[in-house]
Order: sequence, then structure tokens, then C-alpha cells
Amino acid sequence: MTTISASAAQWPVSGPAPAPPFPLTALQKLLLPAGAILFDVLFWQERAALNLLLYTLFVVGGGLAGLPRAAPVWRSGYFWLTLAGTLLSAEAVAVHGSGAARLSCVVSLAAWLGYVNQAHLKLVGFALLTGLANLLPAARRLLQMVRLPANVGGQLSRAWYYGRLLGLPLLALGVFHVLFAVANPRYSALTNRALTLLGEALELLFERLSIPHLLFFGLGLLLTAGGVLILPVHFFADQESRYAEFVRRQRDRVASFAVRRPDFRPRTFRALDLRKEYLMALGLIGLVNALLLAVNVIDIRWIWFGFVPAPGFDLTQFVHEGTYALILSILVAMAIVLWFFRRNLNFYQPGLRVLRWGATVWVLQNAVLAVSVGLRNYYYIQHTGLAYKRIGVYGFLLLTFFGLGTVLLKIWQRRSAYALVRLNAVAAYALLLVLAAGNWEIWMVRYNLQARFRQVDYGFLLDMPDRVLPALAAREARLAGRELNREAYNNTWVPLPLPMAHRLLHARIRSFQARQVRRRWPSHTWADYQAARYFEAHPLTTASHAPTLR
Repeated sequence: MTTISASAAQWPVSGPAPAPPFPLTALQKLLLPAGAILFDVLFWQERAALNLLLYTLFVVGGGLAGLPRAAPVWRSGYFWLTLAGTLLSAEAVAVHGSGAARLSCVVSLAAWLGYVNQAHLKLVGFALLTGLANLLPAARRLLQMVRLPANVGGQLSRAWYYGRLLGLPLLALGVFHVLFAVANPRYSALTNRALTLLGEALELLFERLSIPHLLFFGLGLLLTAGGVLILPVHFFADQESRYAEFVRRQRDRVASFAVRRPDFRPRTFRALDLRKEYLMALGLIGLVNALLLAVNVIDIRWIWFGFVPAPGFDLTQFVHEGTYALILSILVAMAIVLWFFRRNLNFYQPGLRVLRWGATVWVLQNAVLAVSVGLRNYYYIQHTGLAYKRIGVYGFLLLTFFGLGTVLLKIWQRRSAYALVRLNAVAAYALLLVLAAGNWEIWMVRYNLQARFRQVDYGFLLDMPDRVLPALAAREARLAGRELNREAYNNTWVPLPLPMAHRLLHARIRSFQARQVRRRWPSHTWADYQAARYFEAHPLTTASHAPTLR
């Protein structure tokens, strides 16, 4: 995947036809049709599974083969990070086939292509947008390739000339073929067999050629071109070059809170205005610190040690509304710190140390508040079980702790907002890879079907992907004596009798087995293969004789 230079000479007005812009290398000429055909074979009427791993390996392998040894991208740590993330998430798609793994694979591959396009990029988001934006010039290059050549009439005349020269030999060949077919029965049988196979192949070809299929093939050609033809996209790199890693002192753009009246002579308000901004920041941080201290003391005494919900206590409201409010409070606190430390207040020496320590205490108190949010979420899991949102809250809290740490870097090292966005974007990308690698549904089934949970949202477990079916079947005998239910509309719950739960599970298993038989190999995942083998070894039985895991 050689990067094509963006500069092209102006075409002359007259004379011979110029060479096409952005000439393709031999490797690109090979990869373009091969990738389009591979995409069509792997993804037409198939789900993203093993095929996504194979196509990703094709794009990555072609990209690495086309990179020059002296390319600066080899020295980029972001290039290697996204390359590793692409391979790991593509493998996770082939193993688990989860939605998080598919999203991570697409994001990682697009970001990696963005770093190949612009090696000096640092922001993961800009690399992702660069990789996606490369589809536009790639599509434009494809359109240039399918245009008719300039000297169409001359080439048609030459084709007609050679066609007339070959006409007599082809006519003689047809006559001799008829004579040999009449005289030799074996030759006739072989030629009839060959013509039959050719007709079947053409029939199969025309059956597959439909308007939706042709459009799908065009999509595969476009996506392959976006991964093979790296045409320089400088827009996001130019935008990133405007941002600095650290805050710089701006003598002509200080904050001003004074009102200048036209009847007064111009005066210098800079030092006074900066002091006013300092006093405002110090007062706000001091007051909110005192308020947040009261909230944290209440949470520590109430939640941190020996928390037991009282009878009739609404744990759902306690967790949902309380968690959302506290998370919003943390985000607003981080935004306020970023606002006050955005410019010259970082250089106000008379009170900078006091302001920094006050903001540091505020950040640490927000970390304590985040711990309280995590404990609320933990108590909810202990009483009701695991769910996607509960895992998502812990993922968000991990990003929150990391973000609070970067806010401290901004306070004490004068880091810019761009630096914080860059670091937190890497953390968010790493969290996406973690979510892609985890087999979360299996862990949720194992946790929620523990004996200590008397009330189980079994409908939620039945709605999970097919790879959880062996875990559900292995624990089917443990459902006796439980209060099974499923969520209906408007947060209402409907009971799920045990016989109905058995029938729903068995129907899911039979449906999965029927789909697995019909699936072609590109749609297979390792988890589904293991599930199919499990049910081959453990046929469906009654609930009392269901296989159990030890």
C-alpha cells in the first residue's frame, strides 16, 4: 500500500493523452480486484464473523506489504497501537462475534489506515476521521479508472482488423469441430460435457448477478480502494497542527470583565482583570469544595461501610437517578477546572499555588464521589445481578478516574485541552478493546444464575446471543424454586412460569441449531462452533435431567 503523492502536473491542452493522475503500483492493481472479489465472497448475505477477520488480515497484509521501509509511520507508537488493536479485535470477532468486537475492529482498522495516511497524527479521533475521509479520493480515483480511453475509435478499428483476420480460422475450427464430433463419439461426449459445465457456470453467474448484488460488489470495491489506495488527506492533520501540548501565555488575549465606557480614557485593565478571574475561580472552587465535602461525608458514612437497604427501599431509584446525577456532577466539575485553567490564569503567580491546591482537592473529592458511584452500582449488582449498563458504568468510571488524573496534569503541568483530549481518547480506545475482548454475556449468565438470586430476569438472559445457550442449558435444572420474570413495557415485569421458561429455552436452542446448519463458513464463530458441539454431546432433555456444570 504505497502512499500516492498528491501533487500532479497540469495536463496539456493538446497533444497525446496524458498519463492518469495518481498512477497505481503493481501491488495495488493486484489488490483492488482481489479485495473486491474477496469482500463479495465473504460478506454477501453473511454476518460479520470469521469473514471480518479474513478481510481485515487481507487489508492489513496488503498495507504492510506496500509501506516503504523508510516510511515515518514505522516510528509512530499510535500506528503500532492501532495495528495491535485491529488484529486483537478482529480475532475477537472470529471468536465471540460480539457487537463490541465488530465496532472495535472497524474503528481500529479505520484509525490504523488514518495513521498510515498521515504518520504525524496523534489524536485517535482525527486518525479515524482521516481513514474514513480517504474513501472520497479513493472513489474519485476509481471513477477515473473506469473512464473510456481517449483514442476509443482507433482501438475499435484495430480490434475490428484483428477480428477479421481471426474470422476465417475460427470458421474452420467450427467446421472441424462438427466433423470430429460426428466421427468420434468420445470426443462428442467430452465436448458436450464441457459445454454443459460452461452453461451451468454461466447460469450460476447470472443467478448471482442482481442489482443488489452488483451494488454490494461496488461497495466492496469502494471499501477495498479505501484500504489499498492511500491518497493523502491533510485536512485533519492541518487542524491538529494548530493545537499545542501546553498552555502558552497570551499577552494580547487576556480575559476581561471590566466594562469600558466611552467617556473614559483607555486604561490598562489586564492585571486587575486577571486578579478578578482568580478571585472568581478561588471563590467558586472553595464553595464547591465545602459543598462536595458535605456530600462525600454523607456518602462515606451511609454507603461505604455496612450499607444494607431497608425494607421497601427503592434500590433502582437509588442507583439509576443517583448515579446519573453524580456522574453529571463530576463532568461539570471537570469542565469548570478546564475553563479556569485554559489560559493566563496558569501564570498568575500571586495566587497560583493556592488555586492549584484548591483545584487538586476538588479533583480528589470528585474521585471520592466516583468511588461512591461505583459502590452504588456494586450494591445494585449484589441485589439484582449483572447487566450491560452496570458493566458500562464501571467502564465509564475507569475513564473518569483516568480523566481526573489528566486534569491534575493540566493543573500542575499547564497541559492544554488538546493534550487532555488526546490522552483520554487513547484511554477510551483502550477501553473499547477491553470491551471487545470480553465474553461479557457468558459472565452475566453465570453470575445471574447463582443460587443466592431468588428473582431472576430470565427473559433478559434468553435475549442474549446464541453463544450463551450452553451456559443456560447447563443451569436449567437450577431454575426450580426461582421467581422468573421478564421485563415488559414501561418498566413493568411479567412472571415467567418454569414450564414456559423451559419451552422458550428449548425453542432458542432448536432455532440456533437450524441456523447453524444453514450457515456458510464465513459466518461461523468459534463460540457458535463450541455451542453446536455442546448440544451434539448433550441433546435436549427435560429440565430435571438437564446437564449441569460443575
